[in-house]
Amino acid sequence: MLKKYLLILAGLSGAWFGYTAGGMLSLLPESIQSWFHDMNAVASNLMLAAIGALMFLILFSLTADLIASRVSSWIAALTRIPMNEMAAGAAGLTAGLLLSLMVYPLLSWLGSLESFFQFAVSALFGYIGLYVGLAKKEELSSLWKSGKWGNTVVEEERRTQEHKILDTSVIIDGRIADICKTGFIEGTIVIPEFVLEELQHIADSSDLLKRNRGRRGLDILNKIQKELDVKVMIYEGDFEEISEVDSKLVKLAKVLQGKVVTNDFNLNKVCELQGVSVLNINDLANAVKPVVLPGEEIMVQVIKDGKEHGQGVAYLDDGTMIVVEGGRDFIGSITEVLVTSVLQTSAGRMIFAKPKLLEKAQ
Repeated sequence: MLKKYLLILAGLSGAWFGYTAGGMLSLLPESIQSWFHDMNAVASNLMLAAIGALMFLILFSLTADLIASRVSSWIAALTRIPMNEMAAGAAGLTAGLLLSLMVYPLLSWLGSLESFFQFAVSALFGYIGLYVGLAKKEELSSLWKSGKWGNTVVEEERRTQEHKILDTSVIIDGRIADICKTGFIEGTIVIPEFVLEELQHIADSSDLLKRNRGRRGLDILNKIQKELDVKVMIYEGDFEEISEVDSKLVKLAKVLQGKVVTNDFNLNKVCELQGVSVLNINDLANAVKPVVLPGEEIMVQVIKDGKEHGQGVAYLDDGTMIVVEGGRDFIGSITEVLVTSVLQTSAGRMIFAKPKLLEKAQ
């Protein structure tokens, strides 16, 4: 189909070349040129157009496969460019060309060189505009998506379509599927293609544990996409200049003005440092755990030694670890402890307590 369109274009181009400005006559012998001059002007131009079309068609047929393959490769390369980069580049190029038009009147004193310098200025300003547009694509995308270039309807739609970008760790963890099922996650779930590639790499690992983790992650994604009533988008773009997946996630969150969903403590900190919104599954899990306050008394079973001398370790039903000072003597028994302090971070919650029997003895 592409070759057919290019063939038609070549024929029309040849016909136009032959019809206008006597372009074909300069290529013909003088005897033939004089014969054309003796003919009716309209007939002469039509014949030249037909000759031009025939020549271009012959030339194109000799190089048709090469030209068609080159054009196809250019089209494929353009389709791989992310839309935000394409829009930003087009905006910058248009602004540069419009700015060059304002310089044209200043070139009138150049005389015969005016046309050349007009072309040179247009090329220079167009390149500058294209470069600046691509460099500022994130800011341009932010302005558009923030509604400053739109209206309140667009802003409302943006809020309802907010992107939640999943990282590899939170997919493998699996709790994100249950959270989506409850309806607490709004907007569009974004699964970057580079995260899928990382999951596929893990699933193909020779290590049994890694292979099982990777396959679990793929199963979770399949469940989210097919079984849950949430909107899922596969982001096919990539940031080839960035090698680390975590850095790509941060970059993508800036581009889409979305939020990264993770349970990776380090990625959480990186997002906060770069001003990217992050939803940490561990924070959510800690937020819905039963609240335990200093001074509260609870019944626990001390099951093992702690790191420090004399300490014992117990766990609540939700898995929260309790460090019992002086609890080593109570290992294997259920005892009442008095909560002394609670430490809560994105990595989890830790409770410190003392056996109530020891407290009374003191």
